[in-house]
Amino acid sequence: MPKVNLSSFPVSGLFGVAKPSGPTSMSIVNDLQQLVARSRLFVDEEKLAKIKGKKLDRRRGKHGRESIKIGQGGTLDPLADGVLVIGVGKGTKKLNEFLSCTKEYQTTCLLGCETDSYDGEGARVRLAPWKHVTREQVEATLSKFTGDIKQVPPIFSALKMDGKPLYEYARKGIPLPRPIEERQVTVQSLEIVKWLGKKHALEEALKGVTKDSSIKDDPETSDDIPPTAFVLKMRVSGGTYVRSLVHDLAHAVGSAGHVVTLTRSRQGRFVLDPAEEGDRRCVPWRVFEKAMEDAGEVDDDGWTEWERDVIECLEVM
Repeated sequence: MPKVNLSSFPVSGLFGVAKPSGPTSMSIVNDLQQLVARSRLFVDEEKLAKIKGKKLDRRRGKHGRESIKIGQGGTLDPLADGVLVIGVGKGTKKLNEFLSCTKEYQTTCLLGCETDSYDGEGARVRLAPWKHVTREQVEATLSKFTGDIKQVPPIFSALKMDGKPLYEYARKGIPLPRPIEERQVTVQSLEIVKWLGKKHALEEALKGVTKDSSIKDDPETSDDIPPTAFVLKMRVSGGTYVRSLVHDLAHAVGSAGHVVTLTRSRQGRFVLDPAEEGDRRCVPWRVFEKAMEDAGEVDDDGWTEWERDVIECLEVM
């Protein structure tokens, strides 16, 4: 890939951000847009002169956004954290390739409860037994969800039906014009990396669950056995919905389940922990958060901390 050098600015390119759980992907993009619009890394001197002294304002609406082209290569749910690929300038033309590329995820599945969104941010819609489910049973079932499989995307998704995102139908209580169609996806690998069978181990996993998610296997029993949870690691094709996979897997073992944590550790060549040749690391979101508050000192070459981090990870077009 081309290297960034002092004679090549401004540039267009791609870089990865390590998104935290909480903010939407669009809010990440909007904040980054204000930063990159003030950087000589991406903007020529003439345009920079026009906005010199103009303060950052994260509350600005779409009509107040800076005039620099920026986008992301595949939305992460607010609950999810991990790799979010950002394109700037001509780099936005390359973002479509990240919709269909190989991705890796790690997710925590909590059994016993199903939600309308298939994750911990949704409303509880069904309880089911979980005490009978063992690690061996889940592992024996994973083969059914490996290879080329078919799945139905969750209704809380950005897929469109008759020009309207599915989540709009769900949020407004509008009946769908027709059932959501199955789609074929490929799960290259799928494994359990942690079995969370004890209450203290579940505390971390339960952080994403709604307040109304206290679950008992049988409402008439008085025992307080914590529900089963486990962590899955997977490598999948573009278009795979982890929430649907967890939902279907829970049904396959005679229970119900939903996602309580979700991390995208790889999106194409952008990764959280580089391990293969050609991997590109992501810039932690805290670096940009800090820059939004205070750009900080510049180095001998005139770069701030966030610019230096992006330059190290940047793939130039």
